[in-house]
Amino acid sequence: MRKSYKIDVDCAACADKMEQAAKKIPGIKNASVNFMTLKMLVEFEEGAEVSKVMNNVREACKKVEADCEIFL
Repeated sequence: MRKSYKIDVDCAACADKMEQAAKKIPGIKNASVNFMTLKMLVEFEEGAEVSKVMNNVREACKKVEADCEIFL
C-alpha cells in the first residue's frame, strides 16, 4: 500500500534526512520526500499497521530534524 503525506520542512537537506530516517523504520518498504511539493510518499510492507508505523516515522524524523512535521 502507498500513501502520501503533507510535510513541513525548511530545507532540501532536512527533507533528505527525513527520507533516510523513514526508510529505516520497520514496516516501511520505501519512502521518498519531495521538498518542492512538501510531500512524503510512503510504501508500506504487507500487513504493516499504518498508523503505528507512521507514528514511528514521525518520531524518527523529529530526532533528525526537530522542527519538521508530518501531517497524519
